[in-house]
Amino acid sequence: MTLNTFFKEHPKVALAFSGGVDSAYLLYAAIQNGVEVCAYYVKSPFQPQFELEDARRIAGELKADMRIIQLDVLSEKEVAGNPPDRCYYCKKRIFSAIVRAAQADGFPVLMDGTNASDDVDDRPGMRALKELSVRSPLRECGLTKDAIRQLSKEAALFTWDKPAYACLATRIPAGETITAEKLQKTEAAEKYLFSLGFTDFRVRLLDGCARIQVPEQSMPLLLSRRSEILETFKKHYRAVLLDLEARGEQ
Repeated sequence: MTLNTFFKEHPKVALAFSGGVDSAYLLYAAIQNGVEVCAYYVKSPFQPQFELEDARRIAGELKADMRIIQLDVLSEKEVAGNPPDRCYYCKKRIFSAIVRAAQADGFPVLMDGTNASDDVDDRPGMRALKELSVRSPLRECGLTKDAIRQLSKEAALFTWDKPAYACLATRIPAGETITAEKLQKTEAAEKYLFSLGFTDFRVRLLDGCARIQVPEQSMPLLLSRRSEILETFKKHYRAVLLDLEARGEQ
């Protein structure tokens, strides 16, 4: 199957929209195929502000309809409790909210940006999508992440080289309760590193400490800014740790 075929079969679709590489390209493809599409962005404590700004920007550039759904995922005890399968409960809550909104707006089909490179067998959240009958046309059409980036570049989408970004909850170890305060602290720490020019990194919480993970090529920059990073981070963390096993090697 091709995306053209998918959209011919589904001329009216809703999109679970994150503003990332995959969902941005899927929104573009839907519009190029002339279908009626609405992008639904769920704003929760798990999403940093820049993700919403990116989603608004790409939707604006594509002149796409976009709706924002506010959702307090931490009110779900299975989510806040952060069990190993937290992602299942979180995805179920988020996608259920999108399904309700989409159906109320008259959209019979909901799709998401899961692609052919995603390891669906190792992602608890995929079970929730299956239970809710969410379609994943990028995956169904065999489009890999690399292919989607190339197609996005050809389409002049600014998201084409955007680094992958997992939600803020992934920075907190499984079994440790997730709170709004911990998420806000993580978002602030990562925003600060972004401001210094870092990309594709993580600031993970480890027993009250900040564990910084950067790609190998970014380590010299991090060490050169060591003093100011320490000064900033130690206002909120009891210690600051550098993971010498660089991102991309793990």
